[in-house]
Amino acid sequence: MKAIIVAGGTGGHIYPAIAIMNKIKEKEENSEFLYIGTSDRMEKDIIPKLGIKFIGIEMTGLNRSNPLSNIEVFRKFRKAIVKSRKIIKDFKPDVVIGAGGYITAPVLYAAHKEGIPVLIHEQNSIPGVSNKFIGSFANRICVSLPNSVNLFPRDKVVYTGNPRSEEIIKVDKLSKTELGFKKNKRLVVVVMGSLGSTTMTKKIKELIPAFNGKDYQVLIITGKKYYDDYKDIELDDNVKIEPFMDNLINLLKDSDLIVSRAGASTIAEITAIGLPAILVPSPYVTNNHQYKNAKELEEAGACKIVTEEDFSKETIIKEIDNLFSNDESYDKMAKCSKKLGITDSATRIYDEIRKIIR
Repeated sequence: MKAIIVAGGTGGHIYPAIAIMNKIKEKEENSEFLYIGTSDRMEKDIIPKLGIKFIGIEMTGLNRSNPLSNIEVFRKFRKAIVKSRKIIKDFKPDVVIGAGGYITAPVLYAAHKEGIPVLIHEQNSIPGVSNKFIGSFANRICVSLPNSVNLFPRDKVVYTGNPRSEEIIKVDKLSKTELGFKKNKRLVVVVMGSLGSTTMTKKIKELIPAFNGKDYQVLIITGKKYYDDYKDIELDDNVKIEPFMDNLINLLKDSDLIVSRAGASTIAEITAIGLPAILVPSPYVTNNHQYKNAKELEEAGACKIVTEEDFSKETIIKEIDNLFSNDESYDKMAKCSKKLGITDSATRIYDEIRKIIR
């Protein structure tokens, strides 16, 4: 198979795209890929390191606060379509796959105009502007959460889950004892996104002393930018602080609870392994989609939501203590989370790709 993969901007788009490529390669060893992303975002560094050919295209998202600036956005959009059509003609792909980010709109539109089958994957519960636009002409639309099926044309949409979940199932467990934690005590992981958060740093610093003397253990992951903000905090033996963990998912397999944001990758990870969660949706994202992601889980019994506004040491300690003191509630949340997880998502997406190519 020859495939063009398009995704950009955040790890929540890039890593599902990589998972789809990995599955195609597993199924068809001689497959050839070309990855198109934005020329100035993190994919320009991540993708070439994987040995995958990368082409960057200049593109920016719509500016809702300053509509006049969107004149330049539309100019870049038209220019990106022209460049994409040339790339597609030269590469001659069997399919073009979009995994999110504003770069997908011009590239997938160009593919449609060139008569190439188009598949998109939506990670969040609410589609972004690009996927709403692309949904009108895509051949297949794969979604991560059940309720998203109702937001796209019924004859095109398939509930597949997030392709990251299939890779998560395969990773080895990292024992919490390797980080100095005790094997026989529960572990809570507190993490507010890979980069951390300015607003949450202050709140978490106030929360940490409340963990002292608890009969469970806590790992705080600050984000590299904010690690120094915690250096003067005195910690009990049951609390540890790390700036970043590139093998966090391995550790989550030996954890008992996560307190985190509600991004698409986080949702895929915790439901794949059935990890109970207290989710603190970021209020700074488009269409408040993290809250809607979390709400879908909460309604299924798979998490508790605490808004950033309501996040305090009193609220979080109460939620953790309530969960850990009630085995029935804890076990129910774990089962509900696991029920939402799809552990063959990448395979399902591969099957849909093959259908539209045929």
